[in-house]
Amino acid sequence: MRSSIIFLLLSCLATNSLQQKIVLTNDDGWAVAQIRAEYDALRAAGFQVVLSAPAENRSGTGSSTAPPTVLTQPCEFDTCPTGSPPEGANATDPFLNYVNSFPVDAVRFGIQTLAPRLLGSKPDFVVSGSNVGSKTNKIFLNHNYRGAASEAVLEGVPSIAFSGASAPAVSYTTLTSSPNSSGTLAAMTYTSLTLKFIQTLIANPGPILPPGVSVNVNYASTSSCPTAPSFSFVFTRIAVNTAATDVVTCGTDHLPDESSTIRKGCFATVSVFNATTKADVSAVTQAVVLNKIQSILTCLPN
Repeated sequence: MRSSIIFLLLSCLATNSLQQKIVLTNDDGWAVAQIRAEYDALRAAGFQVVLSAPAENRSGTGSSTAPPTVLTQPCEFDTCPTGSPPEGANATDPFLNYVNSFPVDAVRFGIQTLAPRLLGSKPDFVVSGSNVGSKTNKIFLNHNYRGAASEAVLEGVPSIAFSGASAPAVSYTTLTSSPNSSGTLAAMTYTSLTLKFIQTLIANPGPILPPGVSVNVNYASTSSCPTAPSFSFVFTRIAVNTAATDVVTCGTDHLPDESSTIRKGCFATVSVFNATTKADVSAVTQAVVLNKIQSILTCLPN
């Protein structure tokens, strides 16, 4: 069942730019269903992927960083025992890796150590998430949000941060043990959308993203939007700022903000932000990303 779902997800996606190298990370832990569904689907699509994520749920830790330490308790969902080393891999798949520290440390280890060792070089880009829980403007601005995606850019690697309002932090085993559960179905819906966005972004030649920036993609809840076709991608900004002049799209130079857009329906918001300041970027920089993903974007209804 699981393999057939993934095949259906991939059958409608373009196949260009395959074999690009990805470090896949999150802040919810290496064994949650969402990251494992994306790992399987990205590899099935032809990407070279190494997963490097925290040993346990580290949501909300922002830019925290610390040297990884020996496990004083089991990894999440008992996926590694107490006393395991600071970094470790799945016994049957060396491309699945945990780091017993924060998301920043996990992505740094993936970029600096795992990708060169397992993929032969630094990654072409980093995919963070889809993380559980929407990461919209309040988290970015009021809580000084800085996660794995920002760290990747500071390491010189393009990145995209994905977050979904649904997709509970359940074990990856539910993907096979409960294929029709709400957690599995949400994971597969968000995975399909994430693949669509990545394939569109990398379809054109040239740099994946402008230097110094990352992209934040937020998915609405699947409770009213149960399948990927239910969703529409909308180009947005992080912070509400009616005085700002944004890139011209949908007949205006004022982009809608993430939070208000998510509340309006089955939308996936796409915002470009400065990886250092977490602020919205200039209209010129927005335009570069807008032009790369224009084919999947829609305008909000009046």
